[in-house]
Amino acid sequence: MAILRFKALEVVGQRQRNDLILPTQKASEYFGINVFGTEAMRATLSSEYFKKLQNAIKNGTKVERNVADAVASAMRTWAMSKGATHYTHWFQPLTGQTAEKHDSFFDLTLDGKAIEHLKGSALVQQEPDASSFPSGGIRNTFEARGYTAWDPTSPAFLIENGGSKTLCVPTIFVAYTGEALDYKAPLLKSLDLVENAALEVCQFFDKNVTKVQTTLGIEQEYFLVDRALFDARPDLLMTGRTLFGHTSAKGQQLEDHYFGSIPRRVHAFMVEFEIEALKLGIPLRTRHNEVAPNQFECAPTFEEANLAVDHNQLLMDLMDKVAQRHNFKVLLHEKPFKGVNGSGKHNNWALSTNTGVNLFAPGRRPKENLQFLTFFITTVKAVHRYADLLRASIASASNDHRLGANEAPPAIMSVFVGSQLSEVLDELEQNSTVSLDKGDNMYMKLGIDKIPEILLDNTDRNRTSPFAFTGNKFEFRAVGSSANSSSAMTVLNTIVADQLIEFKNEVNALIENGKKKEVAIIEVLRKYIIESKAIRFEGNGYSKEWEEEALRRGLSNLRTTPQALDAFITSHTEDLFLRNGIFSSVELHARHEILLEDYVKKIQIESRVMGDLAMNHVIPTALKYQNKLIQNVKGLKEIGLGEDYSGTTIDMIKKISNHVTTIKTSVDEMIERRKKANKIEDMRERALMYCNEISTLFQTIRYSVDKLELMVDDEDWPLVKYREMLFSR
Repeated sequence: MAILRFKALEVVGQRQRNDLILPTQKASEYFGINVFGTEAMRATLSSEYFKKLQNAIKNGTKVERNVADAVASAMRTWAMSKGATHYTHWFQPLTGQTAEKHDSFFDLTLDGKAIEHLKGSALVQQEPDASSFPSGGIRNTFEARGYTAWDPTSPAFLIENGGSKTLCVPTIFVAYTGEALDYKAPLLKSLDLVENAALEVCQFFDKNVTKVQTTLGIEQEYFLVDRALFDARPDLLMTGRTLFGHTSAKGQQLEDHYFGSIPRRVHAFMVEFEIEALKLGIPLRTRHNEVAPNQFECAPTFEEANLAVDHNQLLMDLMDKVAQRHNFKVLLHEKPFKGVNGSGKHNNWALSTNTGVNLFAPGRRPKENLQFLTFFITTVKAVHRYADLLRASIASASNDHRLGANEAPPAIMSVFVGSQLSEVLDELEQNSTVSLDKGDNMYMKLGIDKIPEILLDNTDRNRTSPFAFTGNKFEFRAVGSSANSSSAMTVLNTIVADQLIEFKNEVNALIENGKKKEVAIIEVLRKYIIESKAIRFEGNGYSKEWEEEALRRGLSNLRTTPQALDAFITSHTEDLFLRNGIFSSVELHARHEILLEDYVKKIQIESRVMGDLAMNHVIPTALKYQNKLIQNVKGLKEIGLGEDYSGTTIDMIKKISNHVTTIKTSVDEMIERRKKANKIEDMRERALMYCNEISTLFQTIRYSVDKLELMVDDEDWPLVKYREMLFSR
């Protein structure tokens, strides 16, 4: 093992930067060339079918069969003209990854003639094996039928792998009995819900608004390590994170990596994957060094939310493929290295109208500000009302390591709004009377006139807040770097939509009782401000004082995934999703089961890998080094040097023995607890045991292993060290 480590380091030392062949065109000229987007549709479809398809996309109407046939033929023609030989329904099952089954355009006619074609029926629907993906009991092994169905709102695209090109058609994935088995189907439902609810509320302010769209910008953080070093770390290979490893003497404490000069090899990788991303219509705009060594970030321009999620899923896969060509491995685990920053996927969420208004952007006129405050306050109210559900939406075994550590927000859900908006909300809360003076006086007396002075940058930034208002959008910072953002966005869309619906009903009730519209709106908003005040927090989310304060406010601090996931199956949550048509009771309980099982499996794998490394690599290495020390003591005694000279060595021998004993005892205990846990049929109880009785031993084992790393001769240590992974580029 130690030989493998040094061979890997030798390979890294000989790496050369890949020479890039850069496009001769401007980015704007090759953007989206591998996407069957509007221009490709216009070029390959008749004007009649083009208009019908665009109408279906924009208005959410069903695609007629003859239109589907025409689109399928046009897609095939376009894809084959670019060298594609196969097509696939590209979907997002509850594994957290994307899935695809490739079919050839090649076929035989009844008379045996070879042709290439794609039928409309094959474009619209296919049948993967639903029992082979997580279903939470919805599908049994003998109940295999499931369907993928075309999502016309997300354009088809081409992927290239090993010189071969495949047409990918984004789809939803449902069971034969109709339940959603993916992330996209509920997301699409939630988007329709929040956009319709927002449209209804917009009618209070502007009758010209006929459509509201949800926009999303997903920042993606990640680590890069050399492929040879990655392959020499079994824990990274099997779990995505380092289960052992003593902190490097130099980490991120000098703050010299953040926004620093991008290393040459890394820059070459970034340039290539950005080019490939732009070809796929992914509008990447930024790249930079993040805080931790070998940690980086990229971010796109805001897009329609469904497309943004699809693009982020595609981007993660694309980054991994391009990284291989540069002899890197992309680490998307939320906490691959202990003691330095973890990685998140900050979701920047907003609502915009067809009239060009961002509903979370303060305006210059009082009426615009009342509309802004309506959507702003309603969102804060929704987060307060469903804070536990929002926490559950980002829960995973890997994100548990990140939340509350270094730069990541804590597990306590709170909303940061900034000092100036806090003042506005406080003034609106405390003003118990409303004047109906003419003109703008009503708004002036409420303090709303302050907002035009602060426009976009009306808040500071709070890196410890899980849900922060950043001037014209909300940034959900707690989403993990490896997550499918659909989970968090489905919950956020649903809770905000539900609150908007309730807001509209409450305002209408007051209007029916004789209140003026503006007065009714302000009365409901004031009530929401008072009811949701506990969720607003402007301070340091890492502090012990905040934990104590949050407890006094009645806010939950759900530190672990099994705890957090309970929010999915409360009557409160079930009522929310059922009345809004997002999930059925069966779907909710199935997802709860799937997420618990995923947690158990990940902790189980980590436990097995940890035991294997400790028993088969670390302990033998420690004992071998200990024997060297024993021989040293014997040699000293043979030449007449007593304890005055051998005492330090003897002390090291004792410490090694203590650490080896601790490791062996803890691994044995971990195995026994794992056996007991695996006999528990109830998945929630099993997950709790893995959380509370098995993973709790990880730190004990790791502590002793990491101490041995400091004691054992560097030439003997089998695992690639932190300093080598974090600073070898």
